[in-house]
This record gives sequence, C-alpha cells and structure tokens, in this order.
Amino acid sequence: MRARIAALMLLLVVGPAATAEEALVGYKSLSPETALTLARATLESCRKRGYQVAVAVVDRFGVTQVMLRDRFAGPHTPRTAEGKAWTAVSFRTGTLELAEQSQAGRPMSGLRSLPGMVPIGGGLPIEAAGVTVGAVGVSGAPGGEADEICAKDGIAAIRDALDF
Repeated sequence: MRARIAALMLLLVVGPAATAEEALVGYKSLSPETALTLARATLESCRKRGYQVAVAVVDRFGVTQVMLRDRFAGPHTPRTAEGKAWTAVSFRTGTLELAEQSQAGRPMSGLRSLPGMVPIGGGLPIEAAGVTVGAVGVSGAPGGEADEICAKDGIAAIRDALDF
C-alpha cells in the first residue's frame, strides 16, 4: 500500500514524461534579410515624403533586428522607434490604436506607466498567416499618423514574402 501511495505521489510531482514534440516549441520570425528589406522600404517611404526618420524592426520577442537612422533624424528617434516597435509587438496592436485606448480616463490608461511603453503612432505589428512575427517602429515624421503611413508602406514591400 505504501509503495502505491509513493508511486502515485511521485507521478503527481514529476508528471508524465514529455515527448520531444511536447517539450519543444516552434515559431516563425522574420529573417534578418526580410527585416532589413522592411526597414529600407520604410525609410524610403518617409524620404519620398520629405521626412528624416529612424526605423526599427524587432522580432516577435521585441528584440531589435534592424535600426536605420536617416542623417538628419533627431537624436531621440532611434530610441523612440525601438519603443514603438516593442510596444506594437508586445501588445500585438498598432501604437496609434494604443494611443487612443490608453488616454487618461480610459480603462487602459494604466498602460502608459509600463516601462518601455511608447503609445504614440508609428508602431505596427507584422503578421504572417495570422501569427505575429515582429513589428516595425518609425519616429521622426511630423506626427504618429505620418510615421504609421511609412510603416505600412514598409510592410507592404515585404507582404509577398510573408504570405505563405
């Protein structure tokens, strides 16, 4: 009887053995080449509009893959672009939408106090087959709406590579 109880307790503590399939997780993420193509297309979109910006592309975990800063973009723009991209991938929502949802007095206003949160337009998540694979952030255009237009153009430039 004691042996059965001990075996049952051991099973509860250890649990069933995990197979390799259950123990490992697979995921999709942007390749460095695709992230660079996205960043370049985003920067070019802003240049055509006369904006000097910084563009950051982060992977699905919020880690920066690419950072480009145009010659006359302000010194604050790289950090802001990274923050926008990180915010977009973290919440899987565009930062222009988060800016609206997190206004003072709104239920999500507390988001603005989170470390690293940049709820200003210009950050967009990047999806492929319904899965978030990264995000792009833009800073330096005259307003978050203009930053977001450039980000959308950059994503459009890699859309064919993402659709699988």
